[in-house]
Amino acid sequence: MRINHIHFYVEDAKQWRNWFIHHLGFEAVTFDYAIPLKESFHTCTEVVKSDSVCFLLSSPLLPTSPVAEYLRQHPPGVADVAFDVEDVEETLAQSQVYGVKVLQPIQQHQQGEESVKWSQIAAWGGLTHTLIETRKEEELDNLSFPYSSNITAIDHIVLNVPEGDLEQRKEEELDNLSFPYSSNITAIDHIVLNVPEGDLEHAVAWYKNILDFQPQQMFKIKTNRSALHSQVMVSPQGNVQLPINEPATPNSQIQEFINVNRGAGIQHIALRTPNIVEAIAKFRSSGLCFLRVPQSYYEILAIRQGLPLSPTELQAIAQQEILVDWQENTPEALLLQIFTQPIFGQPTFFFEFIERKNQAQGFGEGNFRALFEAIESEQLKRGSLN
Repeated sequence: MRINHIHFYVEDAKQWRNWFIHHLGFEAVTFDYAIPLKESFHTCTEVVKSDSVCFLLSSPLLPTSPVAEYLRQHPPGVADVAFDVEDVEETLAQSQVYGVKVLQPIQQHQQGEESVKWSQIAAWGGLTHTLIETRKEEELDNLSFPYSSNITAIDHIVLNVPEGDLEQRKEEELDNLSFPYSSNITAIDHIVLNVPEGDLEHAVAWYKNILDFQPQQMFKIKTNRSALHSQVMVSPQGNVQLPINEPATPNSQIQEFINVNRGAGIQHIALRTPNIVEAIAKFRSSGLCFLRVPQSYYEILAIRQGLPLSPTELQAIAQQEILVDWQENTPEALLLQIFTQPIFGQPTFFFEFIERKNQAQGFGEGNFRALFEAIESEQLKRGSLN
């Protein structure tokens, strides 16, 4: 199992397409996807990609759009996480054993030389999971024309358009301009799901029974002001990591998310980058806003025993306010991470950027307190934490 794509429901898909291009260096691509969109007259969908990361962005054109219905119940955010599965019929049958609601029965279509089956099931809150099975068909017989063609290439194509359409085309081309650097985002590292208090155990059992995820680390995180519990779930081959959080105090950041999101949902997506210092410098220059980290964090870090960074490296990391974590027994396995401010205005969804040096594991446990205190600082500004 692996993540096929993530589907955001937003108020303006074109605006958010441009946001991903200009802020994160994603590329807008033509919608040529495993799952064909139906009844698209009521929904606008854009697709952006960076390496193996694919995001679908949908907004309503009419009140009858399912996106409009979603946005009446929740703020913009992740509506669907699509997984590639080996056998969609088996997965769907397993979900029905546990009474999971099937939102889309199995569909099948041909895409080139591949046969695609897919279905969709309800998960937590407004979240759904699309299940996709792709199988290659036998190679088509090589057809030979009775003589070899003398045509070697296309020299040029001339397109005639009605009067007035040329300027419109120029505007559309401007919309599709990519950011002046290629994105440093290469993969999805993990996805974090928030559920209401008391639902953590049920959510863990759901992902274990339905999708065969297995529990890994469990964390109980507490600061002077709030607390939360977290259980990491991992897919059978380890390709998908899904920490699940529940609030442990009424003023927890998780409870604030649940309140504003009006139910469970995806809190953040961690995006992998091979050079986080360079990437964050570029993202900052594009206007992306991050959680502030006090310089006292780096003063403490500098005297921590076994720090696997040179003074120059630490200075560059401190300048970009990136968090650092490592295990004492394997200091060369270094984890670097940073978190954006919520991107949709409400204190709900945000991105994490992460670099794992020398196959560093974990989720930055050594940074949990610094991270949650930074988030609490934002809660204090909003007046949602006393």
